[in-house]
Amino acid sequence: MIVVALDGPSGSGKSSTSKSIAIRAGWSYLDTGALYRAVTYIALSIKSENASEIVSALSQSPITFNSNPRDPQIFVGGKNVSDDIRTNEVTDSVSKISAMPEIRAELLQLQRSLINRADRGIVVEGRDIGTVVCPEAALKIYLTADISARAQRRDAEQQEESRGIEAVGESLASRDHVDSTRAVSPLTMAPDAVHVDSTELTLDETVDRIWELLSQRSLLGLPIVAILGRPNVGKSTLINRFIGRREAIVEDTPGVTRDRVQYECEWGGRRFIIMDTGGWESKPDGISIQVSASAELAMHEADVLCFVVDAQVGALDEDDVLVQELRKAKKPTILVANKVDGDNDESDAHSLWNIGLGEPNFVSALHGRGSGDLLDRIVNELPEVGAAQVQDGYRRIALIGRPNVGKSSLLNALAGENRSIVDSVAGTTRDPVDELIEFGGSIWRFVDTAGLKKRANQASGTDYYATLRTQTALERCECAVVVLDASVPISEQDLRVITMVEEAGKAMVIVMNKWDLVDEDRRTQIEKEMERHLDQVEWAQVVNVAAKTGWHRDRLAPALRTAIDSWERRVPTAKLNSFLGALIGATPPPVRGGKQPRVYYATQAGIAPPKFVVFSSGWIEASYRRFIERRLREEFKFPGTPVQVAIRVKERDKEQ
Repeated sequence: MIVVALDGPSGSGKSSTSKSIAIRAGWSYLDTGALYRAVTYIALSIKSENASEIVSALSQSPITFNSNPRDPQIFVGGKNVSDDIRTNEVTDSVSKISAMPEIRAELLQLQRSLINRADRGIVVEGRDIGTVVCPEAALKIYLTADISARAQRRDAEQQEESRGIEAVGESLASRDHVDSTRAVSPLTMAPDAVHVDSTELTLDETVDRIWELLSQRSLLGLPIVAILGRPNVGKSTLINRFIGRREAIVEDTPGVTRDRVQYECEWGGRRFIIMDTGGWESKPDGISIQVSASAELAMHEADVLCFVVDAQVGALDEDDVLVQELRKAKKPTILVANKVDGDNDESDAHSLWNIGLGEPNFVSALHGRGSGDLLDRIVNELPEVGAAQVQDGYRRIALIGRPNVGKSSLLNALAGENRSIVDSVAGTTRDPVDELIEFGGSIWRFVDTAGLKKRANQASGTDYYATLRTQTALERCECAVVVLDASVPISEQDLRVITMVEEAGKAMVIVMNKWDLVDEDRRTQIEKEMERHLDQVEWAQVVNVAAKTGWHRDRLAPALRTAIDSWERRVPTAKLNSFLGALIGATPPPVRGGKQPRVYYATQAGIAPPKFVVFSSGWIEASYRRFIERRLREEFKFPGTPVQVAIRVKERDKEQ
């Protein structure tokens, strides 16, 4: 289950944003502020500010919350108080009541129990969700806005009870002070939270920003595509064709596949899960009963259903029974006519229209005919949010470098125990070692990789496969820690590793390991080497450590957070174009062919890493693109991440 934690002061837009995200994702929603308002309502009802008396009244009139984001409601002792808790009287008292340690302890248990009841995911908003209630939430957002914007929003919500924007602003400022300075669970930003300022953002823009983070971190889940059909119609062969390797067992004998087996597949930039199922039979006996039951479970778990029919045999009577089951599932269903090897087979297979599932998709799983078109059709049916959760929210960090620079020693130093085998012999680590490590106030997923000796196409045997696995680990990580041996000169191999990380578009931190072996002369040499060799990645942070002794290992966590924060940073369009206008006015692009290109505007096309597209009337020199990138870094600060700048010529709609 995915938990999204939204913290922030009153009026920053937490409730509207949280509900919108929960509705879009089909997840549950919890307004913890409403729980504290309900307790305040109880306190006002019994006219008491004594914590013990309030807790006693709470046990007699328990609070329940309906977590449907479309119509969230809160009840006290069975009475719906959703409107009653929004009065000015409750608003003026809620900070005082919520600051009581006994009240917070009581509601902490209630909040966690409500969160645990959620099914696939839940969006929780409040003031201490990321720090106290759910410190291991998959995504933590700290949503803020300036006081004037918040006062306008809150005043608009109060409608007939409006006290004026100035009075509302004073009330909000007072509540901010109480919430931020209380002794128990004060309002504060979690170290690994993403700060989103909604002052100049609309609700849709704020939701899109958070949705972008969920998508980029693969927290929305992968859609599941179930491959269903009678035994021996070619389901496993089709799956092998989709994933591009012989993974599913294939034999001529019917009923080879019995369990539900899942494989990850990618097509057209979309990742999803393909689920292979055993052959479904309308009148099963023996082991076929369990196989058919498993296939029916797959129908309920999947987001998209593919019904495979052997076009050589055609539709049988028992297919009609399965079609009825597919219709009951009420999910996107694609009819696949397999074993269509040529035009003649395709002509005969048109009879499958009679099944009643729409147009058949003609394929030959064995020869690949039509498989690309079928994948296009599947991708078009995939939902935004899938049923398969493949990420847990921990930031993925890869330790990369040439052999014997101390990657495994660094992993062990961070973990505080021996997780990876360490030996003076180069190349001890061959397979990536995946570990969850808690340090610097957060839990990180570290991958210790094999040392990169040669280019993959030049390596052989074990080194070749170790290099491929290291490259895969780099592709799947969010930040790469490039480990260098500070006691020896920076080598061409080190520079190749750094270039590989930069080209992969990953956040990067350079660790100079074995600093305990560095003397004054070597430090002077290191400075010269870095000026000479690392000027193309001057944006990367450098941390000096001694993995064996653990010296300065605590400096790595802040560097990682800064790099990942930059990697996911989005610049508001208004600020970006204001900056660009001033830049172009002061330093226009160089004249080319007697004409000076006009720069119209710019937009940030994506994050992870930040990608900017500048629209112009003509070609702009690469040197000027680098100038724009350098000034972008100076203005908006992107430490630890590559920044990509592209120029698009509007007339030709051509990107440089």
